[in-house]
Formats: sequence, C-alpha cells, structure tokens
Amino acid sequence: MAAPALSRRMACWLYEGILMFGVVFIAGYLFGTLSQTRNALDNRHPLQAFLFVVFGIYFVWFWSKGQTLAMKTWHIRVVDTAGRPVTQRRALARYALAWLWFLPPLLVAAPFQLPALEVVVILLGWIAFWAFASRLHPQQQFWHDALAGTRLVNALA
Repeated sequence: MAAPALSRRMACWLYEGILMFGVVFIAGYLFGTLSQTRNALDNRHPLQAFLFVVFGIYFVWFWSKGQTLAMKTWHIRVVDTAGRPVTQRRALARYALAWLWFLPPLLVAAPFQLPALEVVVILLGWIAFWAFASRLHPQQQFWHDALAGTRLVNALA
C-alpha cells in the first residue's frame, strides 16, 4: 500500500511544526518556572534536553494511539508494517529515527560555526532532500518509517 501523497504528508509535517510551538511554549514556561531561569540563555542545554523528552512523550503517546492532531487533520495514520497499531516501543524508535530530518545537517554545520541563516538554508535543503528521497522507497514511505518498521497510511475520514 502506497503512502499518502507527499504533498499531504509535508503539509501535515508543517502543521505539526506549528502545533509544536504551543508545546514548546508550555514546556518552556514550566521549565523556566521550575528552574527559576531568568535569562533565556541560562540553562540552555538542560532546556533543550527537557524539550527533547517532552517531544518524545508527545509523539510516542499520540503515535501509539495512531495519530497526532495534525495527522487527524490531514487524515493520515501511522501503523506498523502489518497495518496494526504502533506499540510504544516502535513509536519510540520512530521518534528517535525521525531526528534524521534534522540532525545530519546540524551535525555537519556545527564545526563550521556558520551564521544562522546559512544553517537554516542547509537544514531546509536537507529536509527537501529527505522528503523527496521517499520517492525511492517501494511504497513511497519516509525512510525513518521504513527503518522503524512503521508506515503512514490514509485514514478513513
């Protein structure tokens, strides 16, 4: 079974990113309040680690239920390769592998201390490459899904 259209998956991905602003705001406020952080640059790395965990909880929770809010909006569901609901363990593997959307260009750019705009351009180029690479998969799935043993399917409305 082929994946939903790439344009729909990327629209869902973009919408998910917009929704994550709310998650970041609430989690950042909670972290700042509990850690008594007064300056945004204080406790930067612990905040990033905290957000990584919060994102993990968010995605693993919703993926193991089948859909995030963005996926419901775009009628997309995540299942395992047999079409069954995703277990929390498999959802956690999908979450870890989903970082392939971001980590490779950030790791390559990090030693060069590039200006932020150049890093954004490199990151967007990688995201476009990674998205279009799904065309090489036999079922047009994203490669992190193939590696995690999951796939995106059309959800019934």
